[in-house]
Amino acid sequence: MEKAENSNPKLKIAIIHPDLGIGGAERLIVDAACELVSHGHDVHVFTAHHDKNRCFEETVSGLFPVTVYGDFLPRHIFYRFHAICAYIRCIFVALCVVFFWSSFDVVLVDQVSVVIPLLRIKRATKVVFYCHFPDLLLAQHTTMLRKLYRMPIDMIEEATTGVANLILVNSEFTARTFATTFHGLNKKGIKPSVLYPAVSLGQFDQPCSYKLNFLSINRFERKKNLQLAISAFALFRSFGGADVSDATLTVAGGYDRRLKENVEYLEELKWLAQTEGVSDQVRFITSCSTAERNELLSNCLCVLYTPQDEHFGIVPLEAMGSKKPVIACNSGGPVETVIDGETGFLCDPSPVQFANAMLKLAKDADMAAKMGEEARKHVTSTFSTKIFGDKLNNYVLNLYHHRIE
Repeated sequence: MEKAENSNPKLKIAIIHPDLGIGGAERLIVDAACELVSHGHDVHVFTAHHDKNRCFEETVSGLFPVTVYGDFLPRHIFYRFHAICAYIRCIFVALCVVFFWSSFDVVLVDQVSVVIPLLRIKRATKVVFYCHFPDLLLAQHTTMLRKLYRMPIDMIEEATTGVANLILVNSEFTARTFATTFHGLNKKGIKPSVLYPAVSLGQFDQPCSYKLNFLSINRFERKKNLQLAISAFALFRSFGGADVSDATLTVAGGYDRRLKENVEYLEELKWLAQTEGVSDQVRFITSCSTAERNELLSNCLCVLYTPQDEHFGIVPLEAMGSKKPVIACNSGGPVETVIDGETGFLCDPSPVQFANAMLKLAKDADMAAKMGEEARKHVTSTFSTKIFGDKLNNYVLNLYHHRIE
């Protein structure tokens, strides 16, 4: 990776992330570290968990160091209190950074805002907070007990988020949600800036085919709505009849045996495929490597992206970077990344609408290829890692120059 040739200073930058596994948030953090290194900065990633057998390859390549603190601390207590445990683990990481390391010029904090006041102890350090989505909207508030449990956590989230020197979000959708959720910050005029996640296009340069195979990539979590892909595929086979009898669906994604939801949800999806009568045509792949994922992308007809109101979603970018159209729900981040009718289809989250869109592509391979070409151009012009890296570098340099003025 080439170093930036300019007069900008070489900054010491720390990145704090809760769990450096495999997922969209982790992909963004890895891209951020790689791009900041490419701009000549000294980057160090700190986390509470990093399994070298289940991570993005860049985190073990030596391009930047990864240091783990607090992996001995529990992730949950009898499958409860996940939020408090996450706070404790991240606070431990932050305290280790503050007391065991000399000052960093900039610290990029991802997801968990509670550590920001601790990092501001060293006033020379500027803190950037990347908010993927307000956590209080992701958490359940279904019972009075849960509401009481979440109340102080939600208050802490807003208060500590406002302490950051700069707040970044992943989409205009998240920026609007941020403003309507954190009323106190909005009244104070504290508004986030949008920094879209990106994809490295060089990894998608392998030969591309459009076989009658549909692909769904996401973590095995219920909020990802993967059952929509299976039900839509079953309807698609019913609509298409003998013409699509050879069609298959591959459901691949991040899977962690430590997480009860991952284990349970995978079994639920297998049961659904059997119930829908497509178990022989549906393949499940857990925690595939980047190379395996790219191979799946190169050989599919299109990608089904099923989450509703997803705050961004990196998978549509990866699909379009692979010259594959995307069929996604017409809400959240995909509305900003997928161009309906040009790089894919935006549909209501119903099996019927998804199945009809799948049938259009299955009956016209030329349409799929043409959409794929447009998709690649779209990602290149708007969502490349170079664009992401240049914008992030400008943000951290502006913070640094503001500090020394």
